[in-house]
Amino acid sequence: MYAPERQQQILRLAREGGRVDVLSLAEEFQVTAETVRRDLKALDRAGLVRRVHGGAIPAGRLDFEPDLAERESTAADEKDRIALAALAELPGTGSVILDAGSTVARLAAQLPLESRLTVVTHALPVAARLADHPGIDLHLVGGRVRHRTRAAVDAWALRAYGEIRADVVFLGTNGFSPDGGLTTPDLAEAAVKRAQVAAARRVVLLADSAKHGQEHFARFGGLADVDLLITDTGLAPASRAAIEAAGTEVRSV
Repeated sequence: MYAPERQQQILRLAREGGRVDVLSLAEEFQVTAETVRRDLKALDRAGLVRRVHGGAIPAGRLDFEPDLAERESTAADEKDRIALAALAELPGTGSVILDAGSTVARLAAQLPLESRLTVVTHALPVAARLADHPGIDLHLVGGRVRHRTRAAVDAWALRAYGEIRADVVFLGTNGFSPDGGLTTPDLAEAAVKRAQVAAARRVVLLADSAKHGQEHFARFGGLADVDLLITDTGLAPASRAAIEAAGTEVRSV
């Protein structure tokens, strides 16, 4: 099968199933995963699909949202490096907001035992990692819990974040770019993220480079709202320069 024929079949599968993944396509067409990635890249450039972690979705599916287990297993090494680097941004003492998201949850798991911090979070996985930490004064924000992200949203969460002022927020995102800003698939999650940004003196964004250029349904801010982006070395030099030109410090690890 020639590449254009294979790409047409991939597009059909994506439209029928709502999503395709690299490994399944490689097995179905008896080609390497790298060949499939090239096909997806070609379809993405043509505006027919949008590449996401591990595969692609049809163009226009801005509401697509991977579940928690999928996010935990995607770009795991990069997320571990980002979380480790983020430790340097913790205040010696003071207050921290930890957003929902797999990279932020990794940061929570790596907080040193000697840390003495007030931590506020609306994310159940983050709270679970910190519940037994001896030096953390943990505040769990309530609200309606979304099953896909295990994060509290809606009025209770917004009200709680509106009543505090923290030293720093460690923020997650599904997509980021100078033009598209910071985006996530769900409007309720976006509202909480916006409230977190407003509640902190300093904003640190933790996002692997695969999320650069991705745009989702709900926009909750721009890169101008971010003081520091910690990402991996996969971010292209030109993309890094564009982000820094917008006033955001970038640290690649």
